[in-house]
Amino acid sequence: MESNLYKFCLRLADTSFILSYRLGEYVSHGPFLEEDLSITNVGLDLIGQAESLFKYAAEIKGGGITDDDIAYKRDESEYLNFHLVEYPNEDFAFITVRQFFMDVYNYHLFTALKNSSDPTIAAVAAKSIKEVNYHLQRSRKWMLRLGDGTEESHNKIQYAVNELWKYTDELFDMDAIHKSLIEEGVAVDLKEVEKSWIKDVLEALGEATVTKPEHVKHSLVYGKNGGHTDFMGYILTDLQYLTNRYPDAIW
Repeated sequence: MESNLYKFCLRLADTSFILSYRLGEYVSHGPFLEEDLSITNVGLDLIGQAESLFKYAAEIKGGGITDDDIAYKRDESEYLNFHLVEYPNEDFAFITVRQFFMDVYNYHLFTALKNSSDPTIAAVAAKSIKEVNYHLQRSRKWMLRLGDGTEESHNKIQYAVNELWKYTDELFDMDAIHKSLIEEGVAVDLKEVEKSWIKDVLEALGEATVTKPEHVKHSLVYGKNGGHTDFMGYILTDLQYLTNRYPDAIW
């Protein structure tokens, strides 16, 4: 039976991994060269976070399994990422809002996880927070620039916020797995993270003249529990193509 710590690592790693994939899809499509490079660097940071956590998950799993096995050789239901990061790159407004929501979340999550009783989780969090600081500064500036910009950019940001808001409740859900790890000092109370997230997000929305939408619960089965949106299958078809086509290949 897979341990709670293993699943916790996958929840963190898979979320960074799939979000990195979405950002990778946008390479060479940025509004200008500097932003294209910036969004690529954010994606690389996220894949670095995922790699560290996949390696740790492989150690926990044992049995000769590798981090590449975990990253590329699982069924869809075995991936434990948030629904939010699966959402497609409809336009730059969607990419900006999705990234901003995740950056605020990661900032407060990793700040708290620096004090995790698990030394590896704490080390990954301490390294990641340095990167997340930059990610958050960047996405927040874009939220303000687009929200308080032209009528068109404002309408696009407002629409993206309206569409993506329903996915945010999953970020703060605490099931039995998470609660058991809180008791061990490994995980953190997501209600505290939620308070900080709401405060920062609402402050930015206010400055960007964007209205907070009414919340509508999106799903009965979260991505962190193995239930995914229709978008996930297409992502894995792309991500797992080489592994499926050349299963014995090595780098």
